[in-house]
Amino acid sequence: MNKNIQALLACNKEILNHKATEYSPLALAYIGDGVYEIFVRTYVINKGNAPVNKMHKASRELVRAETQAKIYHSIEKQLTEEETNVLRRGRNAKSISVPKNADMTQYRHATGLEALIGYLYIKGEIERINELINLGLMGLSNEV
Repeated sequence: MNKNIQALLACNKEILNHKATEYSPLALAYIGDGVYEIFVRTYVINKGNAPVNKMHKASRELVRAETQAKIYHSIEKQLTEEETNVLRRGRNAKSISVPKNADMTQYRHATGLEALIGYLYIKGEIERINELINLGLMGLSNEV
């Protein structure tokens, strides 16, 4: 799983024209959302072959704002000061959209997580993204 994602995402490293610090928190969350989706889908498919509908439901559960907010809380103590600042900037960013299936606090925490993932992606720190997402997913497993 890790090597495939790393190779896929590393291909784009040369394409990015700006430093991660030059993007707004919501722009970081925008790209982070897509990167997180790739990690989630890979995680789900690595659990074994299953009907696509079942895999979609499992993925959908993991990309919900409520779940992302839980991951946010399970990793926040493991972050560097720089990562914590990005997480906080993403969480505090004022978004025009209103969440459909989450409360505003969960939505903001999810945006913070996505901003952090986007930031690390632009910096080329794919292994760190993998480490944090795995840590967050383990935290979810421990809740059950």
